[in-house]
Amino acid sequence: MTPEEKLGELGLTLPEVVAPLAAYVPAVRTGNHVYTSGQLPVADGKLLATGKVGAEVSPEGAYQLARTCALNALAAVASVVGDLSNVVRVVKVVGFVASDPAFSGQPKVVNGASELLAEVFGDAGKHARSAVGVAVLPLDAPVEVELVVEVA
Repeated sequence: MTPEEKLGELGLTLPEVVAPLAAYVPAVRTGNHVYTSGQLPVADGKLLATGKVGAEVSPEGAYQLARTCALNALAAVASVVGDLSNVVRVVKVVGFVASDPAFSGQPKVVNGASELLAEVFGDAGKHARSAVGVAVLPLDAPVEVELVVEVA
């Protein structure tokens, strides 16, 4: 089963690539790796939520937003390699969580991205990862995710 078919089983489709907010591109391929720019939880051209996790955004809601970020990152990867069948493995995930000062559950939020990648790629979706709490993200987004993937 292809990664796109696995997405379909999950009730998901690869979205259009989210347009950059500034002077950068969504993804760059160098050799057999693709690096994505940070992806926000945007769907149908709209930011799905704003605010800090642990205050305006629940950890459970942020988990779902991280899944959307990962889906957008996969769209960015596909935009430079054709389709997701060219992904050999997910190498690294970096998740940024705009956090209320008292919130320390960043790893559980970024699990939203990590678990989606494991669902889509199986063992090839297991990766190294950082989950970082930050004061603010672009557009006051609660979560941002970037990927490094190895491709054929």
